[in-house]
Amino acid sequence: MPPRDRPPPRRATVVARSWLTPSMVRLVLGGPGLHDFPVNGFADQYVKLVFDRPDADRPAMRTYTVRAWDEAAHELTLDVVVHGSGLAGPWVRDARPGDEVLVAGPGGGYLPDPAADWQLLVADESALPAVAVILEALPADAVARVLVEVDGPADEVPLVAPAHAQVVWVHRDGAPRGERLVAAVTGLDFPAGTPQVFLHGEAGAVRTLRRHLLLDRGVPRERAASVSGYWRLGRDDETWRAEKPVWKREVEADVPAT
Repeated sequence: MPPRDRPPPRRATVVARSWLTPSMVRLVLGGPGLHDFPVNGFADQYVKLVFDRPDADRPAMRTYTVRAWDEAAHELTLDVVVHGSGLAGPWVRDARPGDEVLVAGPGGGYLPDPAADWQLLVADESALPAVAVILEALPADAVARVLVEVDGPADEVPLVAPAHAQVVWVHRDGAPRGERLVAAVTGLDFPAGTPQVFLHGEAGAVRTLRRHLLLDRGVPRERAASVSGYWRLGRDDETWRAEKPVWKREVEADVPAT
């Protein structure tokens, strides 16, 4: 959809806010502005929260996966990782019922393929809400291997998964971000068949793991269905958004198409 045809952001009101873990807040948004929210049905459906910046010409946007949409109540649930002293984190941390925010979207494009031999879901906490939605969308007989890196046991959240899904929580415990996730994936015993891959998290770890999956594990490029650096160490959101197109080209060049 061309940018000029995108609908304007909708004004939403905070209905509830609660802490799921020491680093993740559940935010429930509602209000008349969401009554016509156009659910797109994708497992990675996301919205952008829009924040005014008095010192900038344009507002800032932060992207979050839609954890749930309550059609009857017209309420949107977002699970947000809160860290640092940036723009969105402090707002989410301090949000109270009645506070307002602009919501743009939704976007998205990923659905798990029920015909895949098995699912490989790899993420850090930034993509944990998407992992939760994907697991809930899988058929009851789906085979899945799920590896999620978080700071420690207190940052785990309950996940509803099929009986044949194995969930591994990778605890950082002070190690560099992504290091233990890379080690866990490279050491994983793969089930038989070809996986469909969902790989999201810190950009450096994502790039390393994509190379591993395609080159060392022989996963076909087309089965690496959703691979994205949600964020990058040392970059704020605006900087990373500007750099990401170059990163994507570099990642594609790591494993040239044949």
